[in-house]
Amino acid sequence: MSRVRRTALLVPAVLLAAAVAFVAQRPLHHRAGWQPWVGTVNAAVFWSLVALPLSAGLVRVLARRRAEGGRRRAFVEVAMVHGTLPWVWMTMLPGPGAGVAPRRVSLVPLHDLYDTLTLSTPAVAVVQVVGNLLVFAALGFFAPMRFRALASVPRMLALGAACSVLVETAQYVLWLDRVSSVDDVLVNAVGAGLAALASRRWWAR
Repeated sequence: MSRVRRTALLVPAVLLAAAVAFVAQRPLHHRAGWQPWVGTVNAAVFWSLVALPLSAGLVRVLARRRAEGGRRRAFVEVAMVHGTLPWVWMTMLPGPGAGVAPRRVSLVPLHDLYDTLTLSTPAVAVVQVVGNLLVFAALGFFAPMRFRALASVPRMLALGAACSVLVETAQYVLWLDRVSSVDDVLVNAVGAGLAALASRRWWAR
């Protein structure tokens, strides 16, 4: 890749990260200590964008160490991780009653989803549902492209559900003042399955 092309890819990433830092600085500066820089949604978005150039560099390093087709595999692997970790980070942010409020579990399918759609404002409902769909979307999109054994929508649904169960269990065990809900597992799994369908033409053969 030429130097001009590398610069053309790097500059927008840095500018985007700077823009996010500018937007995030006001709510971050209103709170003291390290928590605003790692324990907020703003922080998760900011650091994931700041890490874009690092991820691009990691793709180059991995590609150089591999034979033919290494660049594609490296890109898929890094994108899968980079696109998943920020969402998992957000789901693990503690609520205001972390360690104090009673742990909450919802095992009735579609109960929480129904409440979200009917009791919340349309904007909040959209954010909640779309956010849950995106948690493992990168995993669902890229994993079948990298691993032949995962090149199947049912398998990606199962993998998305399994990963979501781990997250919900961690929320409960760590006492994060979040609801460990079966509906989150269902929506996360659907998001992984839909993303897998979107990448089907590029699945590993």
